[in-house]
Formats: sequence, C-alpha cells, structure tokens
Amino acid sequence: MRYAIFADVHGNIEALQAVLKALAKQDIDAYYCCGDIVGYGADPKKCLKVIREINTTCVAGNHDWAVARRIGTYRFHEQAKSAVEWTQKQLSEQEKTFLACLPLFHRESSFVLVHGTFYHPEDFQYLTDQEQAKMSFSRMDCQACFIGHSHVAQIFVQKLDGCVDIGHKDSIDILPDHKYIVNVGSVGQPRDGNPKASYCILDLTQKTIEMKRVSYDLKKAQDKILKAGLPSKLASRLALGR
Repeated sequence: MRYAIFADVHGNIEALQAVLKALAKQDIDAYYCCGDIVGYGADPKKCLKVIREINTTCVAGNHDWAVARRIGTYRFHEQAKSAVEWTQKQLSEQEKTFLACLPLFHRESSFVLVHGTFYHPEDFQYLTDQEQAKMSFSRMDCQACFIGHSHVAQIFVQKLDGCVDIGHKDSIDILPDHKYIVNVGSVGQPRDGNPKASYCILDLTQKTIEMKRVSYDLKKAQDKILKAGLPSKLASRLALGR
C-alpha cells in the first residue's frame, strides 16, 4: 500500500494541484491530510472541494478549527487572524461544519495522524526538537506518526535505546525496532527555506518513507492573495519559503 500524506495546504490551490499532479504518477492508494486545509491562501473553497473529491482522510488543524469558530484566535498573529476572518466570509456554513467536525487525530493500524503533537493535540503545539518528540514517542502505541503545523519538513527517529535523531533525508527505510515522527512540511506555505510544495509518500509494502517537493505557479498564488486584500506578507513569504 502506498499512501500520500500532506499538510498545511492553507488555501493554496496552485500548490495543491501541483502536488496532486505529481502524485497521479505515483500509484497512490489513499490520501491523508494532517490539518490546515484553509487559512492564509486565497482559495479555501477550491482546496476544500478538491480535498473532499479525492476522499482525503483529514485531521483538524488550528486554522481549520479557527475558521469554523471551534477555537479562538488569541494565539494567532495579526496576519493569521486577518486570514481567518477573511476565510470565514468565503465559506458556506456546510463547509465550516465540515471543518468543525474534523477530528484531532486519526489512527490506522500502523500509523497515526495529528496536526501538532501526539500529546495534548487540542493545544496545537509545535513539535520542533528532540525533547518534544520524546514526549510524543512515549505516548505512541504504533510505529509512525505523521504531523504538520510547523511547515518544516523533517523526520524524528527514535532508536531502540530511546535516543532521538532528527533527519532531513529524502527517503528512509522503516526499521522494525525504530519509531518515527514525520513532519510532512507544508503544501501551501513551506517555512524551511524551500518554497516548493512539500508532501510525503508512505510505502508500507517497501517499508519506506519518501519526502517529496514540487514546484508550482507561485506568482499566481501570490497575485490571488494580493487581489483578495489579504496581508501582503502572506504573498511575499511564499517566494522565501519562510
């Protein structure tokens, strides 16, 4: 079985379409999203439509729940708040209900999905270092957890002795005595210095995890953000991958 796993689309339909075009050549059995379909970008409605059309299994991101008014925006920076308020006006009540009903985590037999951390997922904390990874590893009863939220693609690996390494390899083998937390990066707003859309392929037959990047029409996405009247920083940062 080959699974496509991605996160943080953030209303960027150009990036999402580029990812799905690349995945169309990869013999994918199912699609999974680790949250934040909306927020920041100018095409939340189109992104939601595409995500639902391909039967993507999704968990909730903080922007998804904020747009659905399930959580507040007191911890959001001003640009994010503005994007949430703008997005709320673009979506129907049915679409916001869909976002409100997204679960905090999703479990398969060999892996789980969550937006931030496996511990206290409702707090939408960032998982960025070994100590935070250890806290999630200690609560995991499966071998792999896929996350998003930080928009930084990286893989945390816990070895048999409990030590945790952070890797940035394009492909790794899944070893039987290891555990993995995979941040799949961001489709619509990468923040690891690489502006290309990020996603992941989990191959349970070959026992591999592949981290992928693909270019998209970045200027078109930027122009749409500016035309919509969203904060200009949300457009300029796309080119920087920050």
